Amino acid sequence: MKADASLAEALAHSDLLFDRATLGVEIARMGKAIDAELDGERAVFITVMHGALVFAGELALAIATDLEFDYVHATRYRGDTAGGQLHWLREPKADMQGRTVLLVDDILDEGHTLKAVRDACLARGARRVLVATLCSKQHARRVEGINADFNGVEVADRYVFGYGMDYHEQGRNLPGIFALREA
Repeated sequence: MKADASLAEALAHSDLLFDRATLGVEIARMGKAIDAELDGERAVFITVMHGALVFAGELALAIATDLEFDYVHATRYRGDTAGGQLHWLREPKADMQGRTVLLVDDILDEGHTLKAVRDACLARGARRVLVATLCSKQHARRVEGINADFNGVEVADRYVFGYGMDYHEQGRNLPGIFALREA
C-alpha cells in the first residue's frame, strides 16, 4: 500500500481479524484478571496515547477496583507504518512512588515504546508496572525484557489498524482490528 493510500483502499486490501464483540469479551476477561491481581490496591492507570485510547476506556470500565488515571504520549511511528526513534510528547504526572502502575497500550509489537515507558515509570519509583495490551504481535523481534502481563488477542505479523491503532493517522475509530494483506 502507498503511504498516501486512503482508509477505504486499505480496508479493501485488509482482513478483519477481530470484531468489536470478540474484543469486548477479551477486554472483560482482562478486567477481571486485573481486579484479581490488584486485589483492591488503587493503581495508577496510564494510557499510552493515541493508540490505546479506545481500548483503555473500555478496559477501565471493565475494572471494578478504583484507579487513578494519567496518560503518556510517546511514539515511534509518527504516522508511518514502521517505527523509528522514540519521541516523548507527554510524560505522566501522577505520583508513582511505591505504587503499582497499570500501563495500558494498544499493541505489543517489538516493545521498544512500552519498554521505555515502563522503565520511566520504574525510574519514577513505581513499585511494579503491570502491562496490559489489546493485542500482541506474533514474531521473534521483541526486545528483551518486555512482555504483557495482560493481553487481549494475538495478531499475526502484519500491519494492523482499527480499535485505536491507525493506518496513516486514519481508522483509529474502526470497531475491530484489521490487518493489511501481504503483497
